[in-house]
Amino acid sequence: MKPCVAIPIFDHGATIASVVEALAPLGLPCLIVDDGSSRPTQERLAELTRQHVWVRMERHEHNRGRGAALRTAYRRAHSEGFSHVVQLDADGQHDARDVPRFLEAAQRDPRALVLGEPIFDRSAPAIRLYGRELSKAIVRLQTLSGAVHDPLCGFRCIPLRPTVALLDATRFGSRMEFDPELVVRLVRAGVPVVNVPTAVDYPLGGISHFRMVEDNVRIAWAYTRLAADLVLRGARS
Repeated sequence: MKPCVAIPIFDHGATIASVVEALAPLGLPCLIVDDGSSRPTQERLAELTRQHVWVRMERHEHNRGRGAALRTAYRRAHSEGFSHVVQLDADGQHDARDVPRFLEAAQRDPRALVLGEPIFDRSAPAIRLYGRELSKAIVRLQTLSGAVHDPLCGFRCIPLRPTVALLDATRFGSRMEFDPELVVRLVRAGVPVVNVPTAVDYPLGGISHFRMVEDNVRIAWAYTRLAADLVLRGARS
């Protein structure tokens, strides 16, 4: 295994430094993909890359969406010879101290997709929890399996070879629908799943770019497309 860390970011300049500092003891290369952030975040990222030689940055000139930022991260990491990407969010929700646990799971089975299984505290909005339960049920149907305990958690370890092969063969959504769609397609491609329980925090005053209506519609449409693909696959067989 040759892992690195990847962080997509859009205007989380106030929190990214603490996330990077928490990763420092791990000694892993870190790729931050700036998805069209405004000037204050750009300046903060420039400062971090000056301070830490192990932090590199890729930038989208305009905001293209979380999925687009992750695709950029996966492709660059793969082109540089990395075998796995541990991804986490820039807003401080994820506990970077758990990165070694994700890597340990990947080392036990390097083929596996290692997914964070969130442990929420009282800061988690109830409506977000209900939405997650619905997504879990849909993904169980989509994969005909209970292997995926949470398809939405952004803290995960991605095996790059099968992932980049899917990116080359499939058109994915570019925003919040990307994470669950990738999970379903990797499971359907035969990639095993390991779930790692991890604490997830919703920081007081934190910035969320999840748009309740638009992004839920995108996720629902992705699930519809995935269901249609399953039906077509069955019709051909």
